[in-house]
Amino acid sequence: MDTLAVTRRHDLTDVQWAVLQPLLPAPKRSGRPSLWSRRQLIDGIRWRIRVGAPWRDVPPQYGSWSAVYALFRRWQRDGTWKKVLTALQAVADAAGRICWDVSVDSTSARAHQHAAGARKRGICRPNRLVVSPSSPPIMLSAGRGVG
Repeated sequence: MDTLAVTRRHDLTDVQWAVLQPLLPAPKRSGRPSLWSRRQLIDGIRWRIRVGAPWRDVPPQYGSWSAVYALFRRWQRDGTWKKVLTALQAVADAAGRICWDVSVDSTSARAHQHAAGARKRGICRPNRLVVSPSSPPIMLSAGRGVG
């Protein structure tokens, strides 16, 4: 199936699929063809990553959740996603659509919320041992043997 009607606004368009399809590895499996196209499965992976839902919540129009997950995991293990990303970055860079300038500005840094009420160095006082004649110490000194 070369053309698939875009069913949702975040699915791959025909132009995007035309760029992506040559970068994907050839299917290694022979035998009965899959019930779902690669485009459907990739759209299912993209849906799941974008939404952050569990794999079992992938809509059935993208194929079974197990097939979507199996493709994602297989390509994650063999490095296909990294190769596709590198190739897409090279295509975009050659077209001048990527700006590699990086700017780091450290003029404003926010402290963690737990750093707000920390003690200052001069305010901290060492604890004093409070001895009261009416209350005996709870523990005996460590010099004595136990038992």
